[in-house]
Order: sequence, then C-alpha cells, then structure tokens
Amino acid sequence: MGNELAGKVAVVTGGASGLGSAMVERFVAEGARVVVGDLDADGGAAVVQRCGSNVLFQVTDVGEPDQISRLVDLAVERFGGLHIMCNNAGISGRMHKSLLHDDLADFHRVMSVNVLGVMAGTRFAGQYMAEHGGGSIINLSSVGGVQAGGGVMTYRASKAAVIHFTKSAAIELAQYEIRVNCIAPGNIPTDLLAKASTTMSPEKAERMTRVMRDMMNQDRPLPREGTPEDVAEAAVYFAGDRSRYLTGTVLTVDGGTTAGKPLRARRPDAAANGSAPASAGSS
Repeated sequence: MGNELAGKVAVVTGGASGLGSAMVERFVAEGARVVVGDLDADGGAAVVQRCGSNVLFQVTDVGEPDQISRLVDLAVERFGGLHIMCNNAGISGRMHKSLLHDDLADFHRVMSVNVLGVMAGTRFAGQYMAEHGGGSIINLSSVGGVQAGGGVMTYRASKAAVIHFTKSAAIELAQYEIRVNCIAPGNIPTDLLAKASTTMSPEKAERMTRVMRDMMNQDRPLPREGTPEDVAEAAVYFAGDRSRYLTGTVLTVDGGTTAGKPLRARRPDAAANGSAPASAGSS
C-alpha cells in the first residue's frame, strides 16, 4: 500500500459489497477519496464506517442514468473533481435450466444495470473529464463476456457488450486524454452466483453453487482461488499513472481460465513412460 492515487477522486458503482467494496478500500488505501453508489444502503454505510471521511455513499440505481449523473456531481461538489470512474455495478439475472427454459423476463433489468449503467457512467464521467484534463474509466465485465459457455445467457451477452463498448469508447475519448479500460474477473467468490439462484430452495441453491465452484476450480490453471483483492489490484493499476499509455485494454483476472484448460498432474507411471500429461476435460 502506498500513495499511488494520492490526490485523486474516484466514483465506484456497486461499491457496497464484493468486488466493489474491495476496490473502494484499496483506492482509499492508495490515497484516493471515493464516492460509492449502490442500492445496498446498509452495505454502503458499512464501507463508510470502515474507510472514514474519505468515502461518501449515495443510494444509487445505475439502471437510472440520472442517478449516476448525481454521483458524478457529488464527487465534484464534495471532493473537488473526478479522476477515476469505476463502473462496477452488475447483476447476474436468474439462473435457468437452459436457454430453452429461460423466459427472458429479467432481460431488460440485467441490460439496464450491466450495459446502460456502464454506458451512462462512462458518458457522465467522460463529460467532466474531457473538460478537466482527462482521467481513467474502468468498466467491469466478466470472463463470461470473453469466453462462450452455457447458462445465464443474458448476463453473458451483457458482459460481452461491456467489452465492445469499452473499446469503442476508448477510441472516441482518447482525444481528451481519457483512458477507458476493462477488467474481466473470473472464478472470484462473491455473492453474485447465490443471487442468481434465488428461485431455488436454499438446499438446492447451496448444492448448485458448490457444483459451479468445483467446475470453476477445475477449469482454472492457477491452483489458488482468486479474491476480490486481486481485482482491486488490477483496478488500482488502471486508475494510476502506471497505465497512462493503456486504453481499450481488456484485462482478465481469472487465474488463467480464459487462456486454456489446466494440465492434470502427471502420474508417476506416465512420467516413467515419458507420456505427456492429459489436459483437464480430455477423455
């Protein structure tokens, strides 16, 4: 921890829990002042209590663009500017047995939070930054937006949209010295998966979460599981001056999941015979 973000002001949406609260705490530890927007008032109050006067909280629904505009205004009015915009808020939508069973009832809500929220946050922050020397905008996607797969189709589509929007915004806003980058986390334990299974019984939801976590662990080359702090470290990098020549970048923080399947441990008998190790998922 140091002063990498000393003197900077940040807005973090979805900052009351999970990845967002880890980013808020790390930004403050690096010297920034942070405005947090989230629907979770209790979680927001807890973040303020942990971080003190360097953090302000405002109840915010990022699916309503005017509420994001008020977050940016709050940062400028109370902390004197805006240098970092972290569009982190996101929801998974309900999990269904398959696409054929998905009634798409939550499509508009998922898209309004995951896509419209990111676009509005980028727009409002960009308007201020364009007239005040630039800044850094960090959008949160997911490995689900990078790598195709089954399940939660609306969520996957929304996160893929975030990636394409980030690259497009990076091109358009570069002339104003505004950098727009994207973080795509994967296999990070948060409550997002549990929220996707709210229609299930508690026992079934717990069993499904455990199975999903086991599958994720098997697909990850690095043996250790990621943490919200790993994502916060990436956010600090994009927020600070070390990344001043980076824009339009998508950084996967996933233990190598999107790089490829992990190699299974070489069996002693296979090693003796000079056989190559089998990759996970092979027959």
